[in-house]
Amino acid sequence: MTRFSRSKNPVPLKDLAGERNLFRARIFTAAILVVSCFLLLLFRYAHLQIQQYDHFTTESDKNRIKLQAVPPTRGYIYDRNGILLADNHPIFTAMVNLDDISDLNVTLKALTPVLDLSQEDLDRFTSRARVSGKLNPIALKIDLTEPQIARFSERKQEFPGVSIQTKMTRFYPHGDLFAHVIGYVGRINDKEQATLDKVAYAGTDLIGKIGIERSYEDLLHGTPGYQYIEANAHGEVLRQLGKTDAKRGNDLYLSIDYGLQKIAQDQLAGRRGAVVAMDPRTGEVLAFVSNPSFDPNPFIAGIKSDLYAQLRDSPDQPLFNRALQGLYPPGSTIKPFEGLGGIHFGLIDWSSRIFDGGSFHLPGDSHLFRDDAKRGHGIVDLNKAIAVSCDTFFYVLAYRMGIDRMHEWMTQFGFGSKTGIDLPGEKSGLYPSQEWKRERRKSNWLPGETISLGIGQGYFLASPLQLAMATSIMANQGNHIRPHLLLTTKGPINYPINNKPDGKINFNGVAEDWLHMRDAMVGVVMHGTARRISYGLSYQIAGKTGTAQVVSIAQGKKYNESALNHRQYDHALFTAFAPADAPRIAVAIIVENGKHGASAAAPIARAMFDYAVLHMDKDPMKPEPAPVDSGLMTAGQPMQQVVAPASTPKPQPIVDSAGDE
Repeated sequence: MTRFSRSKNPVPLKDLAGERNLFRARIFTAAILVVSCFLLLLFRYAHLQIQQYDHFTTESDKNRIKLQAVPPTRGYIYDRNGILLADNHPIFTAMVNLDDISDLNVTLKALTPVLDLSQEDLDRFTSRARVSGKLNPIALKIDLTEPQIARFSERKQEFPGVSIQTKMTRFYPHGDLFAHVIGYVGRINDKEQATLDKVAYAGTDLIGKIGIERSYEDLLHGTPGYQYIEANAHGEVLRQLGKTDAKRGNDLYLSIDYGLQKIAQDQLAGRRGAVVAMDPRTGEVLAFVSNPSFDPNPFIAGIKSDLYAQLRDSPDQPLFNRALQGLYPPGSTIKPFEGLGGIHFGLIDWSSRIFDGGSFHLPGDSHLFRDDAKRGHGIVDLNKAIAVSCDTFFYVLAYRMGIDRMHEWMTQFGFGSKTGIDLPGEKSGLYPSQEWKRERRKSNWLPGETISLGIGQGYFLASPLQLAMATSIMANQGNHIRPHLLLTTKGPINYPINNKPDGKINFNGVAEDWLHMRDAMVGVVMHGTARRISYGLSYQIAGKTGTAQVVSIAQGKKYNESALNHRQYDHALFTAFAPADAPRIAVAIIVENGKHGASAAAPIARAMFDYAVLHMDKDPMKPEPAPVDSGLMTAGQPMQQVVAPASTPKPQPIVDSAGDE
């Protein structure tokens, strides 16, 4: 039988010492790991807070602090007497910062019902966004209404990167009265954005489109400033941290006189036409009217397509600047210039006479060039030819001069060339020549075309502005003067203005010839075709009536007004200067389809001369005070402080039915 016996050294069930050693090892390892992690975090923290401090501070500030362009305030525009013509006033604008928007399409879709965005608004914005950088906010909608602002304010937390800002915009207080002179500003388009200096136009939404606003954009615009702002996550400005002030653009003072402009437009009385008045001593444009006109204010924020289509498609063409771009046959208004041309070339003198039997024909040609007087004017010299506007006298003179000498002489007065006025888009008109016809019409010049040219018909086309400049040259006895609208400017940019003649007509006659022609033009008003406007005159007017055919009359036919549409009636013209012995104002007037210069155009000049000679210098007309909407300010002052009551009564139209032109 086997026996088991107890061992003197039994094996324990647990190794307590080993476990303690193992535990100590694990604790040590964990401690090393924790300390290592702590040291690693400490190192990383030190790296971020010390070595990378500048970098992450900058990144943090980018989210909190933004550099924002401060657009400059556009310079104001005044008339010669300080009457405000182009104002600035504050409006609310929805601005979008592309850098803060993750999905632009979603944002625009959500904003559409909130801000009443039209497809035109969206197209304009997306077009601008394509060419703009992400740093400068872009205007989404200009001139927000109170309901639109209220709806946005309720949901602004949904639109990070979109904010409502107050901006200055243009306002034209006199509506259509100066539209064709001042023009208007409008939203910067793609083509302009691609060529503009992005620094100079940072934060700017508007730019001059036409007129003075465009011509003097560099003076009016100013220089932008910058500000550092602190903003929250929604793009709202919390505080301003620093600022560089913007520099306001120059203020412009135009040579235009408000009262003369108003009288000219009122005298046109809804008819289509144009009026240009100049100071013949300086070239300053005193009135510049194209009628009908248009209100430029809707163009600022972006005119609606239906309204623009209505203006564009109107048969009266209110957008067309007739004074600058309208080209018309000048008719008999050019006879004084042509008469001096005959003297210049030694073809006639003041005693030269012809017999006018009512028509003229070229040697060997049976075609008759008819006079306005069916039986003619009998014995006619240059004085009488101007006073009664004898066509036959100038048929004969044109035949003697010939096209080459006529072109050489008449182009000296600016016909066929741009005047150089400080407005964009001027048309040069046309004074034809043999070379012109060969190049443009591919045919030779015909002798009969010279005869038509002699009474301002045929290919001859001139603008009212060109006629005003030529009349000014006549008034100042051959001194050439360039028309301009800028009288003076005030602001950081110095801009020189020339108010002196820049040349003289090459004339082979004597100084008294200019005075003789002046007296002949006085005869037009005192006892000639425009005699009816002489009633009650306390000064002398030197003028010339004109009628320009719209439709030609076939040989042997009579002018039958009753058979014509009213838009086929002859155009009525009148050019004049006053006072005749010391001219201070020269005018050119055209009334489209007005039929007779004496009855339709000359009375307009009389009303303008009465104001210009008797009232303009000592008692200029001012606009009536107008009610002001809440918050609307003009050049820092309420509108009532800028405008004053009218001090000169509005002239009444002069009715005249006399005269053959």
